[in-house]
Amino acid sequence: MHVISEKHLDDGLLEREFTLGEVPGLLWTPPAASAAAPVPLILLGHPPLGLRAMYPRLVARARRAAADGFATATVELPGSGDRPAWPALDEARAGLRRAMRAGGPVGDEIVDALVLPLVERAVPEWRSALDALLALPGIGGPVGYSGGLISVGIGLAVADPRIEAAVLFAGSLVPRVMFEEARRVTVPLHVLLQWDDEGNERQAALDLFDAFGSGEKSLHAHLGGHTGVPEHAGDAAARFLARHLKAA
Repeated sequence: MHVISEKHLDDGLLEREFTLGEVPGLLWTPPAASAAAPVPLILLGHPPLGLRAMYPRLVARARRAAADGFATATVELPGSGDRPAWPALDEARAGLRRAMRAGGPVGDEIVDALVLPLVERAVPEWRSALDALLALPGIGGPVGYSGGLISVGIGLAVADPRIEAAVLFAGSLVPRVMFEEARRVTVPLHVLLQWDDEGNERQAALDLFDAFGSGEKSLHAHLGGHTGVPEHAGDAAARFLARHLKAA
């Protein structure tokens, strides 16, 4: 991991911009991370819109997590932001836009082409970032995951036993194969669903929740569209992570 820059934000939160190979990322640590006992870590997932575009929302989530005593980190998704273009992914995105403009259902082949290669690349990158982050002084387990594309969250929860709890955001298109992967997820889950999300098939989100193999899982549904998540929904998710990661 190569740290490019670091700065203290106005509330004392330390923000470090880093690269891990070709993958850019951000790390936020509260003042408590310099103490003798390492702090837990939450990986902040996000949609493939680029870290620069997502920064205001990410840093707001990092501030809330720091207030609860957690470090947070995120990495840029393949083919997004300042990373090299990925023609196959761009083509799949164009296919999705055409299907949505046509007003018909989005076919499985489009969903698979859009999501599965992204999961295949992103999950190993998240795991490599986690290796590097946990090697830093002041950061330790347990580790949680929060947000982002739900298929990436599923893949990471299945692949990495260091993830001990996860907050997942329903709303991204989910390939059918991920429903089988969901049965292998066993960590405690807190799933957020916007009931009127224009980009999400509600019944598919409910079916996916039902498929999760976790012994503890809760579904939190709120009225409104994709961008209408109420503030208290974030508070409930933060309490879930605090309960599980601090207890661990």
